[in-house]
This record gives sequence, structure tokens and C-alpha cells, in this order.
Amino acid sequence: MAINEETVKEVAKLAKLEIEEEDIHAFTKEMDSIIEMVEQLEGLDTEGVEGTYHGLSSHNVWREDKAEKGTDKELLFKNVKTRKNGFIEVPAMFDNGGSEA
Repeated sequence: MAINEETVKEVAKLAKLEIEEEDIHAFTKEMDSIIEMVEQLEGLDTEGVEGTYHGLSSHNVWREDKAEKGTDKELLFKNVKTRKNGFIEVPAMFDNGGSEA
């Protein structure tokens, strides 16, 4: 697929890029060479080749998800100054002007 200067101008317009008129020829040559490289890659036989999605191999290192007994609630609340309905009560950070924050 040969790229011409009109195609480069149209792509630049769609991408909202401003390219100076004197640079159009250089961009046309560069875009044409990129398209040629992609076309060469399309011609390769990749049957049976596993895809490379990341440069480093990765594997799951998470632990098994199983429930464990947590810290006793009363021990957690030992240093809490105020609590309300089983939760830690803290000062309001935002005041919406109503009776409650």
C-alpha cells in the first residue's frame, strides 16, 4: 500500500495534528516505510507461535484465598476515643450545612 501526501494530510487532520507543508514529504516517506514494515510482518507464518504480551514472564503469586480469624474487635478498639454503633467515630471532614455532616 503506497502512502501519498493526501493520505498523510487526511491522517493529520483526523488526528488533529498540524503539519507544516514543507514537512509533508518527509512524513509521507516515513509513513510509507512504516506501512511497508507492517506489511512484511503480516506475511510471516506465525502458526503455532505463542503470543508475547509482556516482556517479562509473569505468574500468579497470590496466596490461596481462605478465611482466617482476624484480630479481636475489642483489642482493635482499645485505643479508640469514641465509637458509635460498632464503628470508630471521627470528626466530620465535610459540612454540608445540614444537621449532619
